[in-house]
Amino acid sequence: MQTVALVIRADFQVMSLAALSAFEFANLSSGEPLYDIKVLSEHGGLVRSSLFTSVETQPFGAADYDTVLVSGAMDRSSASPGVQAFLLEAAANCRRVGALCVGAFALAEAGLLDGRRATVHWARAKEMRENYPAIKVEEDRIFIIDGKIWTSAGMSAALDLTIGMVEKDFGAKLARNVAQRLVLYHRRAGGQSQHSAMLELSPTSDRIQLALEFARRNLHRDLSVEDLADAAFLSPRQFSRSFRAETGSSPAKGLENLRLEAARLMMEQGRHSLESIAAETGFGDRERMRRAFLRVFGQSPQSMRRAFGHSSDI
Repeated sequence: MQTVALVIRADFQVMSLAALSAFEFANLSSGEPLYDIKVLSEHGGLVRSSLFTSVETQPFGAADYDTVLVSGAMDRSSASPGVQAFLLEAAANCRRVGALCVGAFALAEAGLLDGRRATVHWARAKEMRENYPAIKVEEDRIFIIDGKIWTSAGMSAALDLTIGMVEKDFGAKLARNVAQRLVLYHRRAGGQSQHSAMLELSPTSDRIQLALEFARRNLHRDLSVEDLADAAFLSPRQFSRSFRAETGSSPAKGLENLRLEAARLMMEQGRHSLESIAAETGFGDRERMRRAFLRVFGQSPQSMRRAFGHSSDI
């Protein structure tokens, strides 16, 4: 059984506790105790969250942890020397260390992110980049794994990180089961953007939402405005007018954003050739996909694949 410990301190963001649900439901789904879950603080006892509720914790000790996670403080205060020392020891002795949201600042203060790729909530990325120039900050990621150090973006992304740990430990099937038990609509991989195309389009009516869901499920097809309008039970003219009014974007632009998001996720996974990615996401060919990537991301698919640590020739 693996021991997972979450380090909290005063004014911690209470949603950090939700990230532990991945390990809890891994135990339930497997029918056996895969993880022993601990909540720690420097001195133990009750620790008050940012929502004023308190959580009982155990003090730091010499226990043997497989995984140590750290939550940050909402008041932006620095981690104490005791917390930093504990994290340094954990990084030396544990299999992995992870930061949930602004917990990445505690790792940065301990020097554990120097020379590494890391992410954090997009609203704090500039602050981290300016204060810790030795860190390769990538704010447009859900979570990042660099060696034994895992960092996540804000809030709900911490749960994506811990489900990713379950997948790493016990496989994709258990991770999917955990996500289903937690009623997650879509399990996000680490390389996915913090800014969801579906969220940014943010339609307000059921009909436009239906059309976008239809598009997301059928990206491999050569979709037309007429196809999307049929999915929304509207005429093409009504659909185009309603789509722009609700999203501020044309249907063609909205569809391209969905294709780009799906293509980038497939690249992060590293199991597909650029030709198959272009086909599966509806770009049709590599050149059309390349032009879209250059226009929107400012880099080619080959460059992005290399940034994910995969060969550009796959």
